[in-house]
Amino acid sequence: MATTGFITLLTETMPAGMLPEMSRDLGVSESAAGQSVTVFAIGAILAAIPLTKATIGWPRRHLLLLAIAGLAIANTVTALSGSFALTLAARCLGGIVGGLLWALLAGYAVRMVLPHQRGKAMAIAMAGAIVALSVGVPAAALLAKLVEWRYAFGIMTVLTLALIVWVIAAVPNFPGQPRGSRLPLTRTFRIPGVAPVLLVTLTFVLAHSILYTYIAPFLTPLGMAGQVDAVLLTFGLVSLVSVWIAGALVHRHLRLLMILACALFATCTLLLGIFSGVPTLVYAGAALWGLAFGGTSTLLQTAVAEAAGDAGDVAQALLTTGWNVGIAGGGIVGGLVLSGLDASWLSWVALALLVPALATVLTARQHGFTKGELGRR
Repeated sequence: MATTGFITLLTETMPAGMLPEMSRDLGVSESAAGQSVTVFAIGAILAAIPLTKATIGWPRRHLLLLAIAGLAIANTVTALSGSFALTLAARCLGGIVGGLLWALLAGYAVRMVLPHQRGKAMAIAMAGAIVALSVGVPAAALLAKLVEWRYAFGIMTVLTLALIVWVIAAVPNFPGQPRGSRLPLTRTFRIPGVAPVLLVTLTFVLAHSILYTYIAPFLTPLGMAGQVDAVLLTFGLVSLVSVWIAGALVHRHLRLLMILACALFATCTLLLGIFSGVPTLVYAGAALWGLAFGGTSTLLQTAVAEAAGDAGDVAQALLTTGWNVGIAGGGIVGGLVLSGLDASWLSWVALALLVPALATVLTARQHGFTKGELGRR
């Protein structure tokens, strides 16, 4: 499950580390190249809920393998394509199967363990995604400088094919849900606690995506164009620490951890906005950003799973949709900021989004982000 998350998120975010190379090769602007992240997210937005509902009765391993195979196809086409339009189509396909995978992974992981281990199981399954951010994207950025960005997507195809073999050999199968047990989408959304978690997901990830997708254009005016991989590596390595903290403490301190995540990320945006001319403080901001973001997927997925109960699969699909709306919105909003203002505004726009995220966590005391010990359902 962790490797699946690694490949899915790395496929989604790799362009962030190689926007200059992709834009030159495909003959488009960096802002346009950034939409390769956006269309991946749009594919996930369009597919996560309807595909999850349509396939909820399918055997889980069959569905997992089908989605992973879709990623292999998307990465292969991206590596070989000489057309920007074809590249966007391949990325959209990747997003469609990626959205299905994100909705599938958390539920798959928790079915393997006892109820009190659900948070740790999700943390382990989601750790692969953070490894993708910590070493995968910086490595892809470095590879794009040394050789060519297409090789990074070719390597992803090879890894994905190996993953298919591994899943067949090692992952247990589980049945889908009976048709009569499925809770309607609107009723799932109205379950107390689900909506606040979704709102925090949207605003928090939107703020993250604005900075992450356009980190190269943000650093270039600061004289740090050659340090994109190092800044991303700083962000990612600290994110791994955050994953460990979230996995260890999520069941007892979910509310506190989410408050800290919002506060630390807000502090990061202030550092980047006020002290962007000081490289040391840019790296400090990246470290705070990683500490805030790394465990967030574990916290949010645990929160929505606890709130939704038996409607967990549908709630995870809603969470996946909100997450990818944030990623797609980050690509669009960040592109508009770059087109109409300048890159220094990216951190301030991100800060403006973190204010309602923090306010929602603080007010969702009874449902969503509670103080009580979790895992009793």
